Amino acid sequence: QVQLVESGGGLVQAGGSLRLSCAASGRTFSSYIMGWFRQAPGKEREFVACISRNGYMSRYADSVKGRFTVSRDNAKNTVYLQMNSLKPEDTAVYYCASSALLSTTAQGMGASAYEYWGQGTQVTVSS
Repeated sequence: QVQLVESGGGLVQAGGSLRLSCAASGRTFSSYIMGWFRQAPGKEREFVACISRNGYMSRYADSVKGRFTVSRDNAKNTVYLQMNSLKPEDTAVYYCASSALLSTTAQGMGASAYEYWGQGTQVTVSS
């Protein structure tokens, strides 16, 4: 069992930045591929980014590429999402998720690939 707790959400003006954190319980954090997803009101949950177990590989949704950066610190059992140049359309609840079963980040864009999820943190970008 893995427990994931997101933090760092809030209200920011367009063009601003936020850094989300996701702290994981347990001693096997480095064995999980980690993903970030988001869900806006009335929309389906969508992939944002994912990162490999060692942090060397990552993938991004086209809508955030060049603005968001995912990273992880396995010593701290934490994954981060640095969000820059935020837009109103980035407004959503952001979730982190973990997968022990995925082989590579190339498979990490589907929500069904992840076994554990955090409770989410709200990000609101005002225009």
